[in-house]
Amino acid sequence: MGQRSRDQLYRLVAAGLQAWIWGGEVVGAENLPAAGPAVLVGNHLGALGPIAVAACVPRRLYPWVVSDMLENDLAAEYLRVDFVERTLRLSEPVSRWLAAALAKITVPLLTGVGCVPVYADPERRQRTLTRTADLLERRNFILVFPEDPARPVDSQLGMAPFKKGFARLGELYYQRCQACLPFHPVAIEATRRLVQVGQPLMYNPASDAAAERLRIKTCLERSVREMLLDLRSDPYMGVVVSQ
Repeated sequence: MGQRSRDQLYRLVAAGLQAWIWGGEVVGAENLPAAGPAVLVGNHLGALGPIAVAACVPRRLYPWVVSDMLENDLAAEYLRVDFVERTLRLSEPVSRWLAAALAKITVPLLTGVGCVPVYADPERRQRTLTRTADLLERRNFILVFPEDPARPVDSQLGMAPFKKGFARLGELYYQRCQACLPFHPVAIEATRRLVQVGQPLMYNPASDAAAERLRIKTCLERSVREMLLDLRSDPYMGVVVSQ
């Protein structure tokens, strides 16, 4: 599949998600540049976070996706555990049948729109970073949901603490292009069907690399939390629909 076809498929999928599943709105789209590179970092909300951002953020995005979701022999089991049983609350044998059917659709679809596989094992993790850096070098937008599934979820916000590995993208991009990569916080609020995009946090090449990764992770996590609280507490939040 060529790049033009991939882009057309992405826009078709995004329109379908907006029409049939999300139906929400975006606030702060003006904070995004007209062209990349940029990394959007948001709260996951299970399957809903990626659906919401793809549906209503008016940019062509390349999401990070758990590698199992892109492999035919692993996707069905991942969908059964993570989505069909956890989110839809269906049990076996129905959950297994439904997950197998969904996998036949989702694997070619996610592959077709150019999702970036995220590998659990350290040996293959560099592949994720290298492929993402290639996309950023071509001025694309990357979508990341870095919540740590091993950490407890905040009962108020439904959000776990972030991992910091994604912040290495700032280093890689600077090494390649001698330019500072922007990271945008993105908050997804399910009840009001709102996605808010915040102002960018820029990578600082003058900082110690490890300290900079921690700073980026901490600042973005805090920004997403603050935006979620604002979205829930302000009934007069101005909404800009950008499609």
